[in-house]
Amino acid sequence: MLRSMYSGISGLKNFQTKLDVIGNNISNVNTYGFKKGRVVFKDLISQTTAGASGVTDTRGGVNAKQVGLGSQIAAIDTIHGTGALQTTSRTLDLAISGDGFFMVGDNTGAAATSTVNEVDNVRYTRAGNFYMDAEGYIVDGEGKYLAGEKSRTGTAPNIQVVTERIQVPTDAQSMSIGQDGTVSYVDSTGDLQTAGKLVLAKFPNTGGLEKTGSNYYQPSSNSGDPLFGTATESGIGSVQSGFLEMSNVDLSEEFTDMIVTQRGFQANSRIITTSDEILQELVNLKR
Repeated sequence: MLRSMYSGISGLKNFQTKLDVIGNNISNVNTYGFKKGRVVFKDLISQTTAGASGVTDTRGGVNAKQVGLGSQIAAIDTIHGTGALQTTSRTLDLAISGDGFFMVGDNTGAAATSTVNEVDNVRYTRAGNFYMDAEGYIVDGEGKYLAGEKSRTGTAPNIQVVTERIQVPTDAQSMSIGQDGTVSYVDSTGDLQTAGKLVLAKFPNTGGLEKTGSNYYQPSSNSGDPLFGTATESGIGSVQSGFLEMSNVDLSEEFTDMIVTQRGFQANSRIITTSDEILQELVNLKR
């Protein structure tokens, strides 16, 4: 059988995967905080039909003769470029101007004792559309609590943070969130109070984070351990209240990649068709 046929098959599989990634990017063009994906190819092993020879007294050197055996996927990257900020003028719509991530999680200890207020099972997100529940806690669209800083140990960059839920009294007259992540409110008597301070995280290798759905990320063995801090600390960035970070998907770029991918898929299918015609001619040599 012809090697070109199997090279064409590998190309079809790879371009199909690239088309899947492009389709996912386009479907999330309006998803808050979404980071687009990118597929990178690399060649497979090459079959050496003749090795290279060095220079002799009578002849010059000769290069090796190699036949490539197709392509494969080298990586599917997540591009963590910052998306455009859309103004909403809503206090609980937050965007991060920097490399940090919001931390959200559950309150698994609440069932055991009412004094437990820590945020557990933490996930990381760039989507900043937050809400207030019936008890005044700040939550995301999935009901996970936005993490605030309860206490810390160590110094930058080796800061360890204990998180807590952020609660604003339901009878507060107004609330605001500063660029440093401080959540303030005016109580029923007209005094300014502080409800808490957001804790953010960043990673040595953001490309190593794994998507878990619902705009959440979790660390992997290649992302490195999270570096904690409040906004404006350790290069994490500042919090912008009244803004939402849009997807960083560029439709013009995605449609261009789709055209290139479609033509690549078509070219590889032609390789298989041409190889089939050659095999047919070989079979028909004996009539």
